[in-house]
Amino acid sequence: MSFTYPSRSIKYAVPTDACDCHMHVFGALDRFPGVAGHSYAPRPARIDDWKRAFTSLGIQRLVVVQPSCYGTDNRCLLETLLALDGCARGVVDIDSSISERELMQLHDAGVRGVRVNARSVGARDPVVLSRRISEIAERISPYRWHVQIYADLDVITAMSDVLRDAPCPIVLDHMGGARVQHTSVDLQVLCALLREGNCWVKLSGAYRVSEQREGFADSIQIARTLLDSNAERIVWGSDWPHTTEHASRPQKGASQIAFRDIDETSLLELLAEQCDDPARFARVLAKNAAVLYQF
Repeated sequence: MSFTYPSRSIKYAVPTDACDCHMHVFGALDRFPGVAGHSYAPRPARIDDWKRAFTSLGIQRLVVVQPSCYGTDNRCLLETLLALDGCARGVVDIDSSISERELMQLHDAGVRGVRVNARSVGARDPVVLSRRISEIAERISPYRWHVQIYADLDVITAMSDVLRDAPCPIVLDHMGGARVQHTSVDLQVLCALLREGNCWVKLSGAYRVSEQREGFADSIQIARTLLDSNAERIVWGSDWPHTTEHASRPQKGASQIAFRDIDETSLLELLAEQCDDPARFARVLAKNAAVLYQF
């Protein structure tokens, strides 16, 4: 699980209360085997592994995001939040039958959002997704939570009116589903959503955006375009433990997911290049995260 790399310095100082706003925890298989029939089975990636990789870099806060293989079984995430004692927040998956009492319990545990993971399960119908997002937004808006969406850019574009008018903030995973082959015209709706203020974008999963095998420098221009649109609505996430691509539909007898060998320091170096400014770097890592996740 852990890799060793040469020690390097990051271009800008990592600020106090820096936050990794997108990471996952996979528990022991005998306790958290994942939901039957999903596209992959979880391989253990424990919170102590994340701590070894990131706290030495100055990351003090984190947001645990429910991985698709667990469905609406949030037990592993909630156990992690309890162990972290206030320095973490959670983004869960829920179904429509959840009670107000259960929502309040999640809030008290540190949950601040609900994820709609469309891309990982091959969901592309904007009408169906819009209905789901609207239903969730209505349920969670009294708690000041947000809806977090992982979808392709063209699907985000097709749902833009729903996202713009949602009664709670919308957070878009992995640079809003952008890819390096997308042009500035493709990014116009995403940038407009950022400027209008109800939508946030995570600078996460650079290897999902990039066409390069390492370094991911081709993601820099996309990130700068998003930052120039509204740097106050951008947060950063490592996407640890860096799962590889997997089938975008349930699989019978799915095999364990593999992890990419990623230098954690390089991700913060890449963020520094994307921000190209120490004040922006500090804002994205700390100030914006504190606002969005109510630290």
